[in-house]
Amino acid sequence: MDKKLLAMLACPVCKGDLKLDADKQELICYTDAMAFPVRDGIPVMLAVEARTLTTDERLDKH
Repeated sequence: MDKKLLAMLACPVCKGDLKLDADKQELICYTDAMAFPVRDGIPVMLAVEARTLTTDERLDKH
């Protein structure tokens, strides 16, 4: 994912920073404990499409 695009994106719920997990193809919001999918290089920034982070993922902030 383009770094400039990533810098412009914010969590749709809290407007906070997102971290890219390239292995899982997700954008992570640690504040809301949500992971938004990236499909075919396009971030899906819908709360209903996001998954909830596990407790281990919440504690493992990169």
